[in-house]
Amino acid sequence: MAFPQPRPQPPQLPRHLHRTIDCQQGAVRAVRFNADGNYLLSCGSDKSLKLWSVSRGTLLKTYSGHGYEVLDADGSYDNSQLCSCSSDKTVILWDVASGQVTRKLRGHVGKVNCVQFNDEASVILSGSIDGTVRCWDTRSRRMEPIQVLDEARDGVSSLKVSEHEVLTGSVDGRVRHYDLRMGQLHVDFIGSPITCVCFTQDGQCTLSSTLDSTLRLLDKSTGEMLGEYTGHQNKSYKMDCSLSNKDTHVVSCSEEGHVYYWDLVEGSVALKLPVGKGVVQSLSFHPTDPLLLTATEGRVQVWGGEPLETSEDGTET
Repeated sequence: MAFPQPRPQPPQLPRHLHRTIDCQQGAVRAVRFNADGNYLLSCGSDKSLKLWSVSRGTLLKTYSGHGYEVLDADGSYDNSQLCSCSSDKTVILWDVASGQVTRKLRGHVGKVNCVQFNDEASVILSGSIDGTVRCWDTRSRRMEPIQVLDEARDGVSSLKVSEHEVLTGSVDGRVRHYDLRMGQLHVDFIGSPITCVCFTQDGQCTLSSTLDSTLRLLDKSTGEMLGEYTGHQNKSYKMDCSLSNKDTHVVSCSEEGHVYYWDLVEGSVALKLPVGKGVVQSLSFHPTDPLLLTATEGRVQVWGGEPLETSEDGTET
């Protein structure tokens, strides 16, 4: 006798608040998971970068060396290095354990909005309001970038790196997809200034958010628009968007204190998560689990798919 297969469980969306971290570093400009999702980075307007334990919410280290507010950060695949960028026009490579500055990279002529390691952490890519993406070799001592991508006609607001591909979003309203292995550049004209770009987990599509309060899902190879997601508010601020860890939902910050989840295929709002009263500045989705980080009003919140269980003595489990 054959039993019917159990119905697959719908994907869990992070909706339960697990913890709130008061970062004490002014406004939190960006929050990021590290490569394995066990730690988080918070970028502060007080010029500091902080490393926290996600499970405990404890501060592990503070990194000080920027001359102005820190706007973005990334961790290397082996958790030994961090990179960060700032309104002071510099990119800094940090040693995680010692907290020391390994290298300070200068070359941009305006504030640096976004920064990311490549997969091997041998190159740092940084995008700036000066309209360029600069590629820095982390292993050599040379101070100038090994490559400059200067096709943007306005500031570069966001970039993502995946193997040999680089995706950038610019205030000039264009998403640029560089295939470094093939030496090709594909440009998709969106029209409105772009605040964030990212690849889907399967690498087949790109997602971009723009200042007309719309997110767009594009086929990476053809540029065909596959979906539009609206309902949130994004008219003034640079805000993060993302996809859930299994590509089932699109996630975005909003200026009226919520995080929005949309069903990727249907385009309908699946959940409107109340985060705070102010602008939700930044978010980061866990690489493998249903966990979400949000940043608003100087605090970072950790959200999970299940409520935290507490034992009889009141400790979290």
